[in-house]
Amino acid sequence: MNQEEKVIWQHHSPRYRRSFLQPLAVAVVSAVVIGLILIMGIVDLRRNEKNLLDFMENQGLGIIGVVQRLSQENLDNERQVQSRAGGPSFRPSPHESFAPKGLVAEAFANQAQEIDNRWKAKKLDNAFLEKFADEQRLWVVAVFDKGGEAVFQSRKLSPDLFAGVAIRPPRGNITIGTLAELARMKKIGGLFVLRPKEGSGVVVIALDPEGARYWSMKVLVGKAIDQIGQGQGQGLLYIRVTDLRGISLGETGLVPPSLKKGNMDVSEITAGRKKIVSRKVVFQDRNILDMGAPLYLDGKVRGIVQIGLERESTDRILKENRRNIFVFTVFIVVIVLLSLWLLYHDQNRHLAGIVEMERQLEKAERLSALGQLAAGVGHEIRNPLNAISMASQRLIREYTPPDREKVEDFQVLTGVIRDEIRRLNGIIEEFLTFSKSRRLEFHDYPVTEVLQKIVNLIREEAVTKGIKIETSWPLAPATIPMDMDKLQQALLNLVKNAMESIIGEGVIVISAERKNRDSISIKIADTGCGMTAEEVERIFNPEYTTKEKGLGLGLPLAHEIIRGHGGEIRVLSRQGEGTTFEVILPMVRREGKTDTNVKYA
Repeated sequence: MNQEEKVIWQHHSPRYRRSFLQPLAVAVVSAVVIGLILIMGIVDLRRNEKNLLDFMENQGLGIIGVVQRLSQENLDNERQVQSRAGGPSFRPSPHESFAPKGLVAEAFANQAQEIDNRWKAKKLDNAFLEKFADEQRLWVVAVFDKGGEAVFQSRKLSPDLFAGVAIRPPRGNITIGTLAELARMKKIGGLFVLRPKEGSGVVVIALDPEGARYWSMKVLVGKAIDQIGQGQGQGLLYIRVTDLRGISLGETGLVPPSLKKGNMDVSEITAGRKKIVSRKVVFQDRNILDMGAPLYLDGKVRGIVQIGLERESTDRILKENRRNIFVFTVFIVVIVLLSLWLLYHDQNRHLAGIVEMERQLEKAERLSALGQLAAGVGHEIRNPLNAISMASQRLIREYTPPDREKVEDFQVLTGVIRDEIRRLNGIIEEFLTFSKSRRLEFHDYPVTEVLQKIVNLIREEAVTKGIKIETSWPLAPATIPMDMDKLQQALLNLVKNAMESIIGEGVIVISAERKNRDSISIKIADTGCGMTAEEVERIFNPEYTTKEKGLGLGLPLAHEIIRGHGGEIRVLSRQGEGTTFEVILPMVRREGKTDTNVKYA
């Protein structure tokens, strides 16, 4: 700033022009918070789903473990049966012979009985045996009569098979002795001979090494599946076991046809990298968790166990979790939005309070400057105004023109001067009164006497204007602490305002009554023009006036005086119907000021 410049007064705009939190900032914060909540909900839902899936996989591993244990027990029992029968111990290997004892022997006995029954019914031929052997993975199926001659056989034997064999069948035909010799020399995997008690011949089933291994697994595992199937429940829909080539060894329950095609990726579990693989499938409107795990026998992977568990209970739990998480998320989102809205509203409310305080400070500064200005103006103007008044009176008294025609004009001109001096003096008095000190001197004084004085002061003026004054104060003389002169001035200003609002004839009703045990109510009601809602909000503002003449400081001055008495003003107004001012004053002096309550209709 230059040395020559000097700031006398400068207007400062309110410091806060915008809200503390902008709507865009609130929206961004809300979106981030809601996004985090949704992400947390989704992560929690997936974690629950994974936990339930792990639980079902553990349940499936438990069932598969039972299948594996029963299969191993059946294998061990089969070995004991063969050992007691004096035959070689049985292992599912293509290089070891097969002994027709135990569970495997029982299975082949059932098949041989079926063939014998068809023979007796004369429904047996080579074509049927060939098809039967192919479907059941049997090397040779043959039927011999009582003389040992082959009646029907599924195939002819190759000459290369008999190298080093002492007994050879004629022209490739099968004989029991030839098959027994091949089994002894381990050129075939096993041999089973059925001699029905009432049959007419012998049924012989021979297996190659691969068939022997397949049938041993099929019978032993099938027995284990049957044992599991007897106690099937707890959501277990099916069990299916295949060997490593994908050929079925046995199943129980309704296995979906689409799951029998070997489309499950078992490379991870056969390689030992996973204990179990699972997938979700839908079959006949039922949600199924299809699982697969390796079947271990003698410590080696011999096949794949496939089971299906119903997911109804699991899906119900997941559905409830989704619903709970959704409800919780919506609840949290509502709380977050409500909290952000309350924060936004509270910040803006405080901000509005700060702005209002700055406005009030500026207003107080202007009023203070106005008071100082009024004192100076009043002092400077009153002296020349008094001189003008005295000069006008002397003119009227000593310098009346002798010409009667000019006397009337002279009196009009001097009357204008006298009236304008009186109006200027009133304006100065209003300024000085508003700028005087607000200090009040309280003394106990009857309210009704103050009201009666006001009525006496305005009655003549009201009569000249055609306004009727009605009074009503039925209460006994009530004494309250007051500054009698200033309270009288405040009430007189309210009554004058009521008179000015009446155009033509009207009525002003002044009443006083006990409001409650601690206060008195004074009402000044008129039948004037009334006010709009906007006018009611601004009538106590010193900067607002509807008067064409004067400054309109009467109501603000009354407001200040009544607040100084610890009272309040209530305004009820309807445009075109009149206005009622209610002044409530305490009967006991109390510190502090009460804000004006403004009501309008």
